[in-house]
Amino acid sequence: MSTPTGTTDFASAPAAPVVPHRGIITICVMLATLIQSLDSTIANVALPHMQGSLSASQDQITWVLTSYIVAAAITTPVTGWLCDHFGKKNVLLTSIIGFTVASALCGVSVSLPMIIVARLLQGVFGASLVPLSQAILLDINPREKQGQATALWGMGVIVGPILGPTLGGWLTESYNWRWVFFINVPIGAIAVFGVFTYIKGELLRRDTRFDFFGFATLSLAIGALQAMLDRGEQQDWFGSIEIWCETLACVISFVLFIIHTVTARGPSFFNRRLLADRNFVTGLVFIFVVGVILFATRALLPPMLQNLMNYPVATAGLVIAPSGIGTMVAMMAVGRLIGRVDLRLLLFAGLVFTAFSLWQMAGYTIVLSERNIIWPGVIQGMGLGLVFVPLSTMTFATLTPEMRADGTAIFSLVRNIGSSIGISVVQTMLTQHTQIVHSSLVEHVTRFNPLLQNPSGRGLSPSALAALDQQITGQASMIGYIDDFKFMMWMSIVVIPLLLIIRPAKQVSKEDAAHAVMD
Repeated sequence: MSTPTGTTDFASAPAAPVVPHRGIITICVMLATLIQSLDSTIANVALPHMQGSLSASQDQITWVLTSYIVAAAITTPVTGWLCDHFGKKNVLLTSIIGFTVASALCGVSVSLPMIIVARLLQGVFGASLVPLSQAILLDINPREKQGQATALWGMGVIVGPILGPTLGGWLTESYNWRWVFFINVPIGAIAVFGVFTYIKGELLRRDTRFDFFGFATLSLAIGALQAMLDRGEQQDWFGSIEIWCETLACVISFVLFIIHTVTARGPSFFNRRLLADRNFVTGLVFIFVVGVILFATRALLPPMLQNLMNYPVATAGLVIAPSGIGTMVAMMAVGRLIGRVDLRLLLFAGLVFTAFSLWQMAGYTIVLSERNIIWPGVIQGMGLGLVFVPLSTMTFATLTPEMRADGTAIFSLVRNIGSSIGISVVQTMLTQHTQIVHSSLVEHVTRFNPLLQNPSGRGLSPSALAALDQQITGQASMIGYIDDFKFMMWMSIVVIPLLLIIRPAKQVSKEDAAHAVMD
């Protein structure tokens, strides 16, 4: 993960001399970045359609999102060691091919287990695409153009999630949800041809070591925890032997990971010295919360809009997409403020924006205009944009250069874990609260309730009762969504006092900030 344990510090790699076909190589690696970043959001608006096609419940279909995120989180730290042993070109080529094949498998899936396995493969192969794309762009550009290359790479990373909901909605409505995944096949094929033809191999370093025991125990702990969260509602939580087994596997694996990390004499998966840095530890808490809010909100809104409010899938994608525009605008503004404003003030403003947007969402009703959806999304996007760059900068501001590679990998890992856990938790809360509210409301639906008597004194007809139950279920679901938005709002507010713990950076330049974000 770090330089001593096998992960190359890509951002500090020396610039290569003039490389032929630089433009074609740039296009190919940006295509690889695009398909990976697109897939973080493109499937969200298609979830309700996938749910019916694959005979899955509302909480089960979110496994399509969490399986991808968890697999990518677990696999990312291995990228550097693989590059040292097999070369960046070979690893990138294998990753693109594997991701493309896995995308095709997602598209032809006929059952929930099949698409979950395919999404796991997507996450495993896609984990290396973004860091390798950045590394190769830095390799092929001279030092004076590396800033432009990094900006181009960052734009690809940002544009993918912005386009995802809109493109996913259009593909689902015009064709079907399977094209959300099939779209990766032609793009991946072009990227494979370009990488194979125009990128040259490099010398390998086979003397690097990787802490496979630490990696394996942490991976097992994360996987078992995610399985427990995803399956708990279906299996009646700790009334099920399966949930007990997954819990024990998580606890035992995590304890072994901690013992190994504390006692290891050689390179370990987690650098213990990172825990001594106050900014870094506090930054991990913040990025966990950011991961929860960012992906959980995007997992909740599409089914809410389509199932409760009967929004067409393309319209749902269009009204969600502006939140990404808000993020982009905020990040551009932050770029101008870096070095002029205390980064803690930017963090505070971002958290306030985020909490305010979630407060607005907590006021949703079952009848909403498109404007009511768009503006809270834009405000939330701006809040997250104001948080992300200052948070990344402050987190790494006090780390020594040799610890930065370790820190960035752990930072990314925690963000992805927050995303996957957040999606599972809010879906579990949604299911439970919907059931509780529904039970509370139907207590009043009896033949003795005078409000439910027709003029003749008889009770409602079966068809009328069915329509009434549908209305009650819709209202109960809306209250469940509102409770989730309130939960995330309070998460945003509760972490604000942690800003007092963060030490201010002495003087952070724009270049330092860009380096921290892009690592």
